[in-house]
Amino acid sequence: MEATGCGAPEQAAPGRGVDGPVEVRINGRAESIDAGCDIEAWLRGRGVDPVSVVVAINGAILARHHFSGRFPRAGDRIEVVRAVAGGSALEADPPLEIAGVVLRSRLFCGTGKFRDAQVMARALEASGCEVVTVAVRYFDLEVDRTPLLDHLDGRRYRLLPNTAGARTAEEAVHLAELGRAATGSSWVKLEVIGEPQSLWPDGAATVAATAELVRRGFTVLPYVPPDPVVALQVAAAGAATVMPLGSPIGSGQGVLDQGAIRRIVGLVDVPVVVDAGIGSPADAAAAMEAGAAAVLVNTAIARAQDPVRMAGAMGLAVTAGRLGHLAGRIPRSEAASPSSPAAGVPRLE
Repeated sequence: MEATGCGAPEQAAPGRGVDGPVEVRINGRAESIDAGCDIEAWLRGRGVDPVSVVVAINGAILARHHFSGRFPRAGDRIEVVRAVAGGSALEADPPLEIAGVVLRSRLFCGTGKFRDAQVMARALEASGCEVVTVAVRYFDLEVDRTPLLDHLDGRRYRLLPNTAGARTAEEAVHLAELGRAATGSSWVKLEVIGEPQSLWPDGAATVAATAELVRRGFTVLPYVPPDPVVALQVAAAGAATVMPLGSPIGSGQGVLDQGAIRRIVGLVDVPVVVDAGIGSPADAAAAMEAGAAAVLVNTAIARAQDPVRMAGAMGLAVTAGRLGHLAGRIPRSEAASPSSPAAGVPRLE
């Protein structure tokens, strides 16, 4: 472990202690720091104003006028604390949990439609997402290309194979099994398309496939129409989430019926992830404001003029929409309501 130094040389205090790094615990974590730096020099080297913090060493609070001249010793337990507000809104918000897996990011990303794998990798990085979808397709033996999975760090991203293109419950189950074998992931984004023009999901087939995949040990995240009845049925069949569409896949029309999303959120006891149709960060924020637990975005990022910048914007929008939902918007009103007091305005007459 590399030792933490004092910072700029002129910041080191006189009267140095024993030279070389020593092992200490700082705020509960093991670190090596330079024994020749006193506490004041060490704080300043870390960019911390000593006046702004309290330091305790081995349980005893160190007076600020003793910061200079107190050198760390091997085994010291150093605590650096300051007074802060009682936690941010995000800290108060429990993290998203799906099938026992805790996720920090509420943005899921797709991997299709990017102009190349390098742009895809940079966009995923900028988005902050942890869950990425991958499709299952025949391998073209005549084309030499780097496999997609070579660009996805399995330690960083949870792969979510999808059954895109399935037209029946049986096809979807087969694609899910192939996806599990290809990725090692038992999570599956279930899609069963019932109408090819709008790519509208087949509710009945999706419910049937959900039940069968759950029986086979999959964690099922089914893509469904914005229909509360179908949402309740897939949840009852064992789905880990419900993923209602915002608008047709790839259309960029946004969330056409926020009321439907709110109704589904209020009915099911699993996370609701809005999938399909997101076109802009405003759409992602609107889905989150409607109460969604997360949003899945692909085309809006991959086909943006600057996919990497758009990915970052989507990550921020999901966070903003979540905070807006937790904060609670004001009621809509047909009439204006002045922000300043109506009485007591100075008049010229």
